[in-house]
This record gives sequence, structure tokens and C-alpha cells, in this order.
Amino acid sequence: MDLRARPYRSVLYIPGSRDRALEKARGLAVDAIIFDLEDAVSIEEKANARALLAATLAQGGYGARAQIVRINGMDTIWGADDLAAIAAVGPEAILLPKVGSAADVAAVAGMLDAIPAAKDTQLWAMMETPIGILNAAEIARAPRMAGFVMGTNDLAKDLGSRTRGAMTMALQHCLLAARAAGIICVDGVYNAFKDEEGLAAECAEGRDFGFDGKTLIHPAQVAIANAAFGPSADEVDLARRQIAAYEAALAQGQGVAVVDGKIVENLHVETARATLAKADAIAAAEQAQGDVA
Repeated sequence: MDLRARPYRSVLYIPGSRDRALEKARGLAVDAIIFDLEDAVSIEEKANARALLAATLAQGGYGARAQIVRINGMDTIWGADDLAAIAAVGPEAILLPKVGSAADVAAVAGMLDAIPAAKDTQLWAMMETPIGILNAAEIARAPRMAGFVMGTNDLAKDLGSRTRGAMTMALQHCLLAARAAGIICVDGVYNAFKDEEGLAAECAEGRDFGFDGKTLIHPAQVAIANAAFGPSADEVDLARRQIAAYEAALAQGQGVAVVDGKIVENLHVETARATLAKADAIAAAEQAQGDVA
């Protein structure tokens, strides 16, 4: 299965302890939701959030949106209970925090193997520690692994970095590992959720790096991320013209075409076809969300 055929332009964190937010998320125009039991939930609310989220996921109603649950680390007093409660409802994916090695993932995958309801549950990894970044290639190929989420806040803390630019190597390293393994990789959050211009700039940078989308901390950020990581009308038009020109060139026994004064070869056509496939997937997902709403 091509994991990247599904859109992940906007990946919104929702606290697992807030029932109103969980309900509202059913109507948001997001591609994916991270239901959070870790950082977004206070110690006092851990048990209640776990129970609420398990019941909410069992109820459903999130349509085509990808559903990912971030549990607490397995090295905490809450991790094992989180895993047991959430796995019992057969979630689409479980996001593991602070993954340091493929062994971390394999251990959880082994636990899921013993839970019939979770036979199809995927695992995602928070890439937010120096050791995790260095081990990205092996983590990307761990059992059940389907996606990376860049944890830029924690990574910056551990590195002592003050700018996003200081983390460029880490971001690109994880993206390389994800692409080599054929899994999803989404960019970290932008903390100033009221700064639309800053968010748009960081989304554009993440898109140009090659990320599939961006993690978000507020619904107000969704539209900007969707616009940045989805093909524009001009990009779709160009893709169609490139494909048509290349096919016409092949019919004439030629291996290249020219569109807008630029050479179009097979590799460009592959990119064009991927652009159209992404546009179609986004349209289908938006239609499904509309049907549910």
C-alpha cells in the first residue's frame, strides 16, 4: 500500500481530555487528527482522558480523517494502561513519543500482535530526541511503522537550539529516512497560532523541504496548512499539460517534450502524475468529510 497516497496536509493535535474539542474535531476540515494523551493532558486527568478517548474512538464519526492516538511513553506509569485501553478499540494508528530506536517500536508492535482488535493498527514515531534523529533510518523500517511526526519543540530543547534553521539537518535527515522507507513524514508545530504570516512561511518551507504536511495546535491553522501542502490550481494545470505533451512526444517517437520553455522527461511526468493523484485524494477526502458533516 502506498501510504503517501492519502493526504496529510493538516495534522491537528486534540487533547484527549476535552470532550467538546473531541466532538468539534468531527467537523473540522483536517486531513488527520492526533488525539493526545501525553503533553496535552495533565497528570490528574490522565486516567479520565484515557477512558474518554477510548469511548470516543469506539463511537466513531471522524469520517475519512486519519486518526492517530499519541499515548504516554512506555517508560512512564501511564504508557502501558494507555496502550491497553486504546489498542482494545482497534485504532488506526498509535503515536509513540520520544522514540529512540527501532527496538522501542518493535516492543510495542509485539504487544499489539497479541491484541486481536489491533491487528491492523499502525505505529507512528515522534522524532524529537537526538538519539531518535540519529537512528531515524532504522526506526522508519521498524514493525508496523507508518509515519514520522517531527517534535521540534522537544528537539530544540534537547539541542539548545534557538532557531528552526538550527534544526535543518535533523528535519532533512528524518525526511530522508521516511522517504527511503516509503512512510509519511509531517513537520513540527508552529507555536504562534495567531501569527498567520509566520505559519504560512513555515508551511511553505516545510512543503519545499518535502514534508507531507504540518502538525497544528489550533483549528485556526488548518486552512493555511491545507493551502500550502495541497497542489494549487496552477500546479494541477501544469501537471496535466506536462503529461499531455509527453504522451504526444512519445507517440511521435520522441523521449522528451517541452512545456513553457522547459524540458519534460519521464521523471517530470512521474511528479506530475503524483500531483494529480494528490489532488484527487484531497478532493475525495474533502467529499467524504462533507458527507459525514
